[in-house]
Amino acid sequence: MTSALTHLECSACATTYDCERLQNLCTCGHPLLARYDLSAVRRENVGGNGIWRWAELLPVRDPAHRVTLGEGDTPLLPLSDGILVKDEGLNPTGSFKARGAAVGASRARELGATHVALPTNGNAGAAWSAYGRRAGLAVTVAVPAGAPAVTRGEALATGAEVAVVDGLIGDAGALVGRAVQRNAGWFDVSTLKEPYRVEGKKTMGLEIAEQLGWRAPDVVVYPTGGGVGMIGIAKAFAELRELGWLTGPETRFVAAQAAGCAPVVRAFEAGAETTEAWPDPHTVAYGITVAAPLGGPQLLRILRGSGGTAVAVTDADALATRAACAAEDGLLLSPEGAVALHAVRRLRAAGWTAPGERVVVLNTGSALIQPETLPAPEGPGDLA
Repeated sequence: MTSALTHLECSACATTYDCERLQNLCTCGHPLLARYDLSAVRRENVGGNGIWRWAELLPVRDPAHRVTLGEGDTPLLPLSDGILVKDEGLNPTGSFKARGAAVGASRARELGATHVALPTNGNAGAAWSAYGRRAGLAVTVAVPAGAPAVTRGEALATGAEVAVVDGLIGDAGALVGRAVQRNAGWFDVSTLKEPYRVEGKKTMGLEIAEQLGWRAPDVVVYPTGGGVGMIGIAKAFAELRELGWLTGPETRFVAAQAAGCAPVVRAFEAGAETTEAWPDPHTVAYGITVAAPLGGPQLLRILRGSGGTAVAVTDADALATRAACAAEDGLLLSPEGAVALHAVRRLRAAGWTAPGERVVVLNTGSALIQPETLPAPEGPGDLA
């Protein structure tokens, strides 16, 4: 199987770009998206395991450049209340970021990159370090000092250069931007600043469609920081519908954000077309602490175009919902996944979802990445 990739297209102005060279943003400042000759894609060619079984719908042409650590094929688990959880915490490096790094690093190598750099709240840095090492790339990450120590340790263990920033993800991004300008040969793989990370995240949508028997879910609830996963899942569903593989309802998308960092919710409720930077962001769901998402306009278009919505959840509500899910169903969510689960349960209580609708919640990472958020025994005691 070979990729059906044909070109890159601006998500805002539709300007096209050559897909056979390294590209960052459109000249208008918006992200580029990969486009495919879908008439060349054959369903019978989807087989085997892992994300690379979707090779025709992914951008890497030469199988020799496709790196893997066994990512993908994560389960779609039903909870006792009927909600389905796509558990991405079972991926290598502990999060859904493994998918984006696998495809992004593979395509970067294929196009001649030797050194990649990115800011990270933790999970992306761990993933790009591991997959970059697998692909033979040098990797530099800039991470806020408050990011989970586990992910910083992952990046260091797999050989990345790690710069700790006294600030937030935006400050880390500015540091990376300056470093890329200073160092010839460095390629910026920040969120949505290159077009192929989203293609790896797209495989979540491809898997969800397949796991549901090629009938679309009614609702997808996504814990939203940069929002690449939501963009990827929506792109997957659109491509599958064009191929004629996906039937059923037009999926409504929900952006679930922490109340302490909710720029997408605020913009959605205000009727705005883009997001504004959230002042003083703070939440236990560190992976979605993105004050100014580059993909804000795309996310808002997806939400409104699908008839979806956006919900802000307090840390207290998210952690209480996580505790209840663990006690009732034995599934321990990341704080980000708990934000999404609480959001949909609130929407269900309000009647926004109907009985019998199929609702998919994304649990984007392992709870073990932030052990400090887990309960601990109070002290020694006797057993009954």
